[in-house]
Amino acid sequence: MTALLAFIRAKKLPFFLTICYCVSRAANQVSEFKQRILNNQIVEYDYCLTSHTVALSDGTYCYCDLDSNLSFDDYISYAAKEQEKAKQQNSINEEEDDILGKIFISTIPWISYTALINPTPVPADSNPRITWGKYFMQNNKVLLPISVLCHHALIDGLHISKFYEFLDKEIITIIR
Repeated sequence: MTALLAFIRAKKLPFFLTICYCVSRAANQVSEFKQRILNNQIVEYDYCLTSHTVALSDGTYCYCDLDSNLSFDDYISYAAKEQEKAKQQNSINEEEDDILGKIFISTIPWISYTALINPTPVPADSNPRITWGKYFMQNNKVLLPISVLCHHALIDGLHISKFYEFLDKEIITIIR
């Protein structure tokens, strides 16, 4: 994260969208992150969009879906426009059919944490949830807490470790 934060600052990039891009691309490289349980069967999507909330001026929020299957430069301008469009639509309505093909993204930029539990519906869905908190300095390095909540019938520790490996590679790719 140290080099990525320096890159973000030097290029004046939006922190959230930069991390969202890297997280989305990393998750989409792990087949199990694209699998869902539907009618007691496992289905795998070719590619999953991310879905995150966007804060509105009145203290509420709306949903924004993003496709990271673009170059980084194209993604940043596209994602900023999509967030503005989502604010104008001001909606949290989602089509039932569209929900399964998404990875839910969230951030808590005000705090760092060592553990996080996301709320899930009952019965639980099988969409992965990836959240990050506030970055912090430790031993002259910038660290960012990133947590993954997933359905253990589909994703286990090996798949989560692959996600983190791909995340490192995505970060390296954009800063070069």
